[in-house]
Amino acid sequence: MTETSSGVIEQVLEAPLFIGGEWITGPEFEDRIGPFLNQVVSRSTTANAGQIQRALQLAKEYSKVIANTKPFERAEVLERAAFLATSRSEELAKLLALELGKPLKDSIGEIVRVADTFAICASEARRLGGELLGAEGWERGSGTTALTYRAPVGVVLTITPFNAPANLLAHKLGASYAAGNTTLVKPPPQAPASSAAIVKVLLEAGMPFQAVQILNGGVEVGSALSASEVVAAISFTGSAKAGAAVARTAGPKRLVLELGGNAATIVLADADLDNAAANCAKTGFSNSGQSCISVQRIYVHSSVIDSFSSILTSQVQRLKVGDPLDPTTDIGSMVDVTAASRIIDWVGEARANGATITTGAQRHQATVVPTVVVRPPKDSKVVKEEAFGALVVVIPFDTLDEVISECNQSNYGLQAGIFTNDVKAIFKVFRELEVGGLIVNGSSNYRLDHVPFGGVKDSGIGRESPRFMIEDYTYIKTMMLRGISLWGDE
Repeated sequence: MTETSSGVIEQVLEAPLFIGGEWITGPEFEDRIGPFLNQVVSRSTTANAGQIQRALQLAKEYSKVIANTKPFERAEVLERAAFLATSRSEELAKLLALELGKPLKDSIGEIVRVADTFAICASEARRLGGELLGAEGWERGSGTTALTYRAPVGVVLTITPFNAPANLLAHKLGASYAAGNTTLVKPPPQAPASSAAIVKVLLEAGMPFQAVQILNGGVEVGSALSASEVVAAISFTGSAKAGAAVARTAGPKRLVLELGGNAATIVLADADLDNAAANCAKTGFSNSGQSCISVQRIYVHSSVIDSFSSILTSQVQRLKVGDPLDPTTDIGSMVDVTAASRIIDWVGEARANGATITTGAQRHQATVVPTVVVRPPKDSKVVKEEAFGALVVVIPFDTLDEVISECNQSNYGLQAGIFTNDVKAIFKVFRELEVGGLIVNGSSNYRLDHVPFGGVKDSGIGRESPRFMIEDYTYIKTMMLRGISLWGDE
């Protein structure tokens, strides 16, 4: 793909299907309009029913091929992929910026994480093994040696979201391959070229073509794949509503569902307000707030809320809004005009009901100027629902018990943050807050790709980091050797 100085795309990038080791274009297409340029940037081939069935049939055959590869072979492929992703970070990042309006600095950061994730998956492939069981710890087990190993489940389906399509694909596909499975990839319609590029990196690194197939399309493609008896495990990232639909369609399969969030960050009275505000400004608006752990609700002790709000507003106003391909841009576009319009509508509702808007609340096509909403009603959409956009809300509280209770009223429970030096308060929040993770002296929006990540309630099932995903992508196989004892003959 090339781009002129005027920002006009001269060549639309094709995102074909990948079935049976072949890249297939047509006959059905879908265009992706870049939200900042407002023109077609990529064109994906949509999988039809026949192509879906062929891919499923091949996946069943290919699962045996990949299961017979050695863990070290998979690890070496993943390590080479990590190197290739690093060497091509700017090229890959540009695709994200064009397809999603994601600022180049955030896009490059995502590709850095892709490389890290591949390296982590390689490490986990090298650690695959099992356990020697204590069979002879019981009299009936005398003379028996029992051991286990983790066997691949066979065929894994990965359904990835638009907000971090490269790194989440690296997690899902990398871990599935590390475990010895073949994988069906259903990319987001908003980022087909970015997704195909990540798969091409793995193929160039030496991944056998039998390890992966790409099937572009919308809900109907995902539903057909989810319902197939060929698929043994599904890893899905997206909304709670879509995740519930996947679970219903899938039936009794292994599921890893990383769903929505309405992340809270708590600022206690003893916090360093400058640090807390700077951190929330940066992490509340990265990728225009389109992250399941993006800072949305900031609960600030009532004794310092005015000071915090003033500092936060000043920090947010320093963020540069503009062309996502400009390396200095902090805030690019949201995924589309519909999403951006929704944010403005929600902010307008909060303002009409008494909230103060200290900055933002403006939209230019799909770009929303970073918005800070102070003291919104607790029943307003900006508080109760997942915004997934360029806004944060600042809410006062008086006691720790009060704020914990308010945070826990959310249907979501993915991740939270807290700013304080009070160790007792930290452990109380860690113990009582209904979330999958707590970030201390950082906002909710912080993740390490080798650390367990996932939530409770409507935020999902399972943990999405390579080590824990491999547990869902494998099953424990047990062998007992009768008459063979590590403790000597009877």
